[in-house]
Amino acid sequence: MTRRVSIGRQDFEKLRMNNNFYIDKTRFIREWWESDDDVTLITRPRRFGKTLTMSMVEKFFSNEYAGRTDLFQGLSVWEDEAYRRLQGAYPVIFLTFAGVKETSFSNARKKICEGIAKLFDKYDFLLDSGKLNDREKKLYRKVSGDMEDYIAADSLNALSGYLMRYYGKKVIILLDEYDTPMQEAYVGGYWEELAEFIRNLFNAAFKTNPYLERAIMIGITRVSKESIFSDLNNLEVVTTTSEKYADCFGFTEEEVFQALDEYEMPERKSEVKRWYDGFCFGNVKDIYNPWSIINFLDKKKAGDYWTNTSSNSLVGKLLREGNVDLKQNFEQLLSGQHLSVELDEQVVYAQLDENEAAIWSLLLAGGYLRVVGYREPEDWAEPKYELALTNLEVRRMFCRMVKNWFGRNQSDYSDFIRALLLGDKKAMNRYMNRVALQTFSYFDTGKHPSGEEPERFYHGFVLGLLVELADRYILTSNRESGFGRYDVMLEPKDPKEDAMILEFKVQEQEEEKDLSDTVAAALAQIDEKQYEAGLIARGFRKEQIRKYGFAFCGKKVLIG
Repeated sequence: MTRRVSIGRQDFEKLRMNNNFYIDKTRFIREWWESDDDVTLITRPRRFGKTLTMSMVEKFFSNEYAGRTDLFQGLSVWEDEAYRRLQGAYPVIFLTFAGVKETSFSNARKKICEGIAKLFDKYDFLLDSGKLNDREKKLYRKVSGDMEDYIAADSLNALSGYLMRYYGKKVIILLDEYDTPMQEAYVGGYWEELAEFIRNLFNAAFKTNPYLERAIMIGITRVSKESIFSDLNNLEVVTTTSEKYADCFGFTEEEVFQALDEYEMPERKSEVKRWYDGFCFGNVKDIYNPWSIINFLDKKKAGDYWTNTSSNSLVGKLLREGNVDLKQNFEQLLSGQHLSVELDEQVVYAQLDENEAAIWSLLLAGGYLRVVGYREPEDWAEPKYELALTNLEVRRMFCRMVKNWFGRNQSDYSDFIRALLLGDKKAMNRYMNRVALQTFSYFDTGKHPSGEEPERFYHGFVLGLLVELADRYILTSNRESGFGRYDVMLEPKDPKEDAMILEFKVQEQEEEKDLSDTVAAALAQIDEKQYEAGLIARGFRKEQIRKYGFAFCGKKVLIG
């Protein structure tokens, strides 16, 4: 009998009891336990089974589930007699930061404290156990959403001690989505306050906790050690490039194809591979995100499932407001090419506005990029990673994101595209100026006024052209003209259509009195640099090649 597909179910017990579709990942329990690490931090993209894995670990080790052999019978971990004896053997503290998505530090702090307070409510039988003295009972009752900092910082440490006294065994602590508050703090502008609060909590819970047996923290990013882990030297960090637990999260291709056989869709394997393959952890390639596969099994059609489970707002903000180099590199990725970059997998949120390497690290950790190659460093040099967009689903997401950059005036933008294809320069000027006037500030970080740095806008505009015209044209760009100049070539896939060369130029007011002079200089550069030579060599006639100069002065544009 085919197992029922359950969408969004993250509770291991419910999945097993309801005979829902489930791929056995209990080997992770054995690998993690045998690694013998004190505190393990694992990063994986969202919707990759992280919460389900934590639920599985909780149900396996927690003494609240002692004797629940029905949950694990038939799974790989149950084949080992030694692990059967470990089931239900420890007190387990399971905490999640998944819901901490507040816009202010005070609210985020309160949400975290309320989560801890609920844990204490769960174990309030300890108050009458005879294991706590009067002072400890008094502190226990002070744990609340409004508790003082010193109580909050020591709360998990204290609860660990109480549970160890009661059960006679050290505790296992599981913290799910540890970095969700960090990301929200960056966007909300209260990073420093939250980092200090979290640092004190983590130090007491994971570093100076004599009642701790083991701990797992799971999230999307590896937040820099200096930010919140400065006191934790017992931390084993497992990122997307690490070899440990490489196939314990996500589905391997073999597992996906077996699932398609089970649900009688073997003929659709190539379609599923085209859409969803591409994730890579360590040296294990051909990993699929579980969310898209489960939705495909349920709905029996391909679609944007994983990329639609989040607003992707942080990623969009970083790319939209990014500098010229970032947009050029992103253009390269959207064109299907690889990008060679240095990576530091410790994400420093404070550097995201100014450090391009930090952005690529965030995109890799988030699952938007995959590693396709690696080059060992020489001497003092940093290693280089070859990155590409993960798969078709991710590429479609980024294309939608770029289109949405012009969403507030989509009508004018679409009219400009039509005018460009028709060669109507009068209409091109009318619509382009409307687009620029309404959209310049949208590409600005606030650090550099857009009127002084229009490159952010028109490099984003080129990405828009790439996305909108990808079905009809091959877009290439010449980056040898220097900062502030950007040549774009649109080569039609149908050789009967006209090719186009677009040269962008910022007005140099000391040399160019009017924008028309800047347009003339842009057109002259096209001729001087012989940009049309490649098109002619590929069989295009001179009369088939249209040339346009785009002159910028602040938010004003002139096309000639």
